[in-house]
Amino acid sequence: MHLTGELLIGGESRMGTNGEIKGVNPATGDTLEPAFGGATKADVEQAAALAAEAFGPYRSLPYETRATFLEAIAEHIEAIGDDLIVRVMAETGLPRPRLEGERARTTGQLRLFASVLRDGGFLEARIDPAMPDRKPLPRPDLRLRNVPLGPVAVFGASNFPLAFSVAGGDTASALAAGCPVIVKAHPAHPGTSELVGRAIQAAVASVGLHPGVFSMIHDSGYEVSQALVADPRVKAAGFTGSRRGGLALAAIAQGRPEPIPFYAEMSSINPVILLPAALKARAEKIAPDFVAALTLGAGQFCTNPGLILAIDGPELDAFVTAAGQAVAAAPASVMLTPGICKAFAHGVAALSEDPQVTTVARGQTGQGHTGQAGLFSVAASAFLANPHLHEEVFGAASLVVRCADQAELAKVIDALEGQLTIALHLEEADHAIAGALLPALELKAGRILVNGFGTGVEVAHAMVHGGPFPATSDAKATSVGTLAIARFLRPVSYQNLPEALLPVELKPENPLGIARRVDGKVKVG
Repeated sequence: MHLTGELLIGGESRMGTNGEIKGVNPATGDTLEPAFGGATKADVEQAAALAAEAFGPYRSLPYETRATFLEAIAEHIEAIGDDLIVRVMAETGLPRPRLEGERARTTGQLRLFASVLRDGGFLEARIDPAMPDRKPLPRPDLRLRNVPLGPVAVFGASNFPLAFSVAGGDTASALAAGCPVIVKAHPAHPGTSELVGRAIQAAVASVGLHPGVFSMIHDSGYEVSQALVADPRVKAAGFTGSRRGGLALAAIAQGRPEPIPFYAEMSSINPVILLPAALKARAEKIAPDFVAALTLGAGQFCTNPGLILAIDGPELDAFVTAAGQAVAAAPASVMLTPGICKAFAHGVAALSEDPQVTTVARGQTGQGHTGQAGLFSVAASAFLANPHLHEEVFGAASLVVRCADQAELAKVIDALEGQLTIALHLEEADHAIAGALLPALELKAGRILVNGFGTGVEVAHAMVHGGPFPATSDAKATSVGTLAIARFLRPVSYQNLPEALLPVELKPENPLGIARRVDGKVKVG
């Protein structure tokens, strides 16, 4: 494994000259070599110019070629072998099994989007044939397909160094859509980013694509990230990170002379609602499963269960007692970065010091950049009166909200911000309550699940990983699943276009054999 610390601009690589970034092993505090050079605005300019130059040729490629390219990326990532896992472990402190699973998810979603390209459904092709004899007015010939937006900026995430980073879901879906990608690597794992970035570069070369289809830069501050979003050739951006960072970049995206879509995943506490019959039947079974989800990966999941909502009573007491015992036994876990560890400690301290919050249990302490799990409890009236209790604490901390009755539970749900997930734990006897709550839950979350926890996001056709603000900046979008491609497409309607000029997807003979909605009815082939 040889790392250079260089920027990857199109098919070239060179050392950045704007400061430097070094990875840090969060388990030991050791600084990792080599140093990675930060990009300049001139580097952003070149990457954007190459992406704009590549856009026309890339979007015009046969879908099979694009699919082959995505599969080639997956193959080149797998070819890195164990060197990739070793470097990610060093930069994140995450365990080998988790990272091997994440690598499989990364390559799996690349191959899934290859299948999306071959299927053609993402085009949403529609044809309304002309009706020249219709009265009182004739209908023109109308045909529609989705087309790619243009070059896309992708910001790597801290908590998923593979699946939400350089070759992660944003990159895979943008490339599938026909959009060149410029990745801003996350500073917490620059070596991982270079290894994966070079795999993408190699795939670009192996398929014979324009080198501007992919670039990757490092940023030692914020200036370059801002310049990337502001560049007029960039037509959309994907971001996973803090609310503060996401809002700052979203403001730039919307303040441009030509505003662009900015898809930010920012903040979610993922409430878990324990309904009465479920608590009565299995409170002491739910509790350890909840703590396992809470502490998974040191709680550093965007779908981490940070809030428990339930009606007060002895059954809830039993749950809290069992959950507290499990939290107290939880070992301290290495967190991704010193900064994340510090922010977690600050958030937990704020809960601990709040006079209206009860500390139920704290996990075991550890050395270095480790997080000590925490479980807290508060009355619903205090939760409703204190907006700071609604804020995400990124890590293994959760707050139990004790509601006096079903009406107060409904008030708490109504007061919640937008969420990625909301989980319901229920028995058949709870169906009436659950049914009454569902309309409100649909307005609050992108995914509603039953008798489980939001951790573990399936990459599938029916998955939504998104939600109302501040979970994401666009509640209509998802960053996981095949629907993610829609973020980087827009519809174009062609009226009375001569057959010779029609896009191949809309020609009468349907040479691609794709499903199309013709005169309102879906037809295949």
